[in-house]
Amino acid sequence: MTALLHRLSRQGGLLLAIGLFVLFYGLYSYQHPRGGSADLIVQNANETFTLALVAMAQTVPVLLGGLDLSVGPLMTMVNCLASHLLTGSGWELALGILLCLAAGLLAGFINGALVVYGRIQPIIATLATGAVLIGIALFLRPTPGGAVDSDLSWAATNTLFDVADTYGWWGGDLPGWFQAIQSIPVPIILIVLVVLLVWLPFKNSVTGRGCYAIGSSEQAAFMSGVAIDRSKLAAFTLAGFFAAVAGVYLALQTGSGNADTPMAGAYTLNSIAAVVIGGTSLFGGSGGAVASIVGVMVLRAISFCFRVVPEDSVLGFLANPLLQPLFEGVILLAAVSLGAARVFTVKNRLQLFG
Repeated sequence: MTALLHRLSRQGGLLLAIGLFVLFYGLYSYQHPRGGSADLIVQNANETFTLALVAMAQTVPVLLGGLDLSVGPLMTMVNCLASHLLTGSGWELALGILLCLAAGLLAGFINGALVVYGRIQPIIATLATGAVLIGIALFLRPTPGGAVDSDLSWAATNTLFDVADTYGWWGGDLPGWFQAIQSIPVPIILIVLVVLLVWLPFKNSVTGRGCYAIGSSEQAAFMSGVAIDRSKLAAFTLAGFFAAVAGVYLALQTGSGNADTPMAGAYTLNSIAAVVIGGTSLFGGSGGAVASIVGVMVLRAISFCFRVVPEDSVLGFLANPLLQPLFEGVILLAAVSLGAARVFTVKNRLQLFG
């Protein structure tokens, strides 16, 4: 019983985030005329996926005790690159996706190299590389435009049924087992695959555990034989991969590329907020990417709620689009404060990692 309570206390931030999501999304679904419908869930999943991947990208450097200010610009750069490459035959599309992901891995590795070999603080190094990435994005797309394969775009942003229908699986005669899952949104499938195939293997690897050890105490990790440089390089490289996946999906979702600097900054800041709301400690060494996904779900649920407030109700003023950023900011500040509250309750910093 004591062990269970200890585990629950360690997951307090995540449990709080789940509770906030259930509250806000429940209110949204209750007020929305199509609340709970498959179409609405698909729409919400599409709006959540990109930020979820950017938050996952932010999580890995945070586990080291640093921040990556380049995740939004990297996503934007890959989005612009994808608007040039995601067209043509099936093989050309596959090659284009691989090149986009490779660009993200390279950018992440460069961030890690600057931190490890350049001895530059992560927040400074990534601030500089973020500016470079925005410059590359503007070079690739001076104005919004480009084209993405329409079939791939449609299939990736709808349900499994739409994937089967678009590519003619089983000749239109879907098997019974597939019919049972055909309404699941593709973004949910993709995020589960990324977690299962990329995040969890990394987290449970020697290098992944090294990242947690570095965030807890870099000196202690070094004395314990942790490969500090390798873990840091891997963390930033993985962050680049997650941001690249976000950029590819954004291109599929919008059908084009856009070097939008304010958007890049907004994604970066929201990714940090999502990480904190999910319960990951900014001190490092505690938390994880799955918790950050929940943090994103809270952020999106908050913004969804403002869409369904009746204008003629007592809270009708919340529906004013000019005031919504103010109200979202206040709620976000409260949510982040609650998510970080544990830091102020500990007497010894080591308790954060206990």
